[in-house]
Amino acid sequence: MNPPNGWTPSEDNSALQRSFKFKDFSEAFAFLTRVAMHAEKVDHHPEFTNVWNRVDFRLTTHDTGGVTPRDIELAKTINGLAGG
Repeated sequence: MNPPNGWTPSEDNSALQRSFKFKDFSEAFAFLTRVAMHAEKVDHHPEFTNVWNRVDFRLTTHDTGGVTPRDIELAKTINGLAGG
């Protein structure tokens, strides 16, 4: 599976990773809120950290111990929610 634009496999290939940077904390948090609403809707929740204007994601399907089509689709959606 090829990762979507901007996403890279983790060292052990068990996850997809990407960081996003925003103007400030408010923009980063608004983005996270949009991601959370979508993740709840599709029942597939990302691992993330947020430090001021940066949001770091790690996508994996814990049930299978690796990346699945659900992670690829979530990565594509997150890209869209980020504006690109």
